[in-house]
Amino acid sequence: MYVDIDPATYNLDPSRIAAAITPRTRAIMPVHLFGQAADMDAILKIARHHRLAVIEDACQAHLAQYKGRPVGSLADVACFSFYPSKNLSAMGEGGAVVTNNPEIAKQVRLMRNWGMEQRYHHLVRGFNYRMEGFQGAILRVKLQRLAAWTETRRSLAAAYTRALSGSGLDLPIEMEWARHVYHVYCVATDHRDELQRQLTAREIQTMIYYPHPIHFNEPYRDPNFPAGSLPVAERAANRVLALPIYPEMPESAIAEVASAIAVTTPA
Repeated sequence: MYVDIDPATYNLDPSRIAAAITPRTRAIMPVHLFGQAADMDAILKIARHHRLAVIEDACQAHLAQYKGRPVGSLADVACFSFYPSKNLSAMGEGGAVVTNNPEIAKQVRLMRNWGMEQRYHHLVRGFNYRMEGFQGAILRVKLQRLAAWTETRRSLAAAYTRALSGSGLDLPIEMEWARHVYHVYCVATDHRDELQRQLTAREIQTMIYYPHPIHFNEPYRDPNFPAGSLPVAERAANRVLALPIYPEMPESAIAEVASAIAVTTPA
C-alpha cells in the first residue's frame, strides 16, 4: 500500500497512514527524504496501536535528527546507504542496517552472507550483500569528517534560503523537530522544466528527484492507485528541482545560482 506525502517536507504524511493499513500490513517504512526526518512520533504511535514494525529509510539522512535523537535510532530497524552520492559515501556500493533487536541483527547478518552462520552451513536463503573491506576503510576515514561536512551543508542551505528569499520558488522548510542535513537542496515551482533548461544553458547542473511517482512505474503499478490517487506526490514529481550543494561548494557559487534563478524565474 502507498501513502501520500506531506506537502511541506515530502515525507510520509502520518495523517494518511491509518486508512492505508490492511490485515496484510506488517510494517510502516518512512523515508527521511532529502535529509530531513519524518514525523516519527506520529508514525510510531500508529505503529504501536496496530502492532506494526517500523523500518526507517535513512539512506539520505546521515546525522539528521528528530527531536534531538539521531535518525536510525528511532524505530525497530533502519537502513543507511553509502552509495557514492550520499552524505557519507564509499567508492562503490555499500550500506548498513542498524537495530537494537538482537534477533533482527542475527537475521540480517545471515541474509547478507548467503544465509550462513558458519561457512557452508546455510540456515536460511540469503544473498551476497557483504560490503568490501576496501569500502569500509574509505568509510572509516570519511566518517571522521562527516560532522564537519554536515555543518557545511547546513550553512550552504541557509545561504541558499537567504539568497532565494523572494524568488517565488517554494524553498525547503526545516521542521521544528528536525535537524536537516540537506542531502539535496530542493526547490519547487510550476515552471520547473523551463527553469532547469535555462539553468543548464548557464552551465548550472540541477537534478529532478523524482520525475515519476512509484505508482506510475510499471513494476509497482496497482489498480488501487491510478493517476490522481496520490495527488501531493504527483504534484511534487512535476515541481521539485535540486540545486547544487556539496561540502566543497564555495558560498560564492550560491550567489551565482541565485542570480541565474532571478533572471530565469518567470514573474
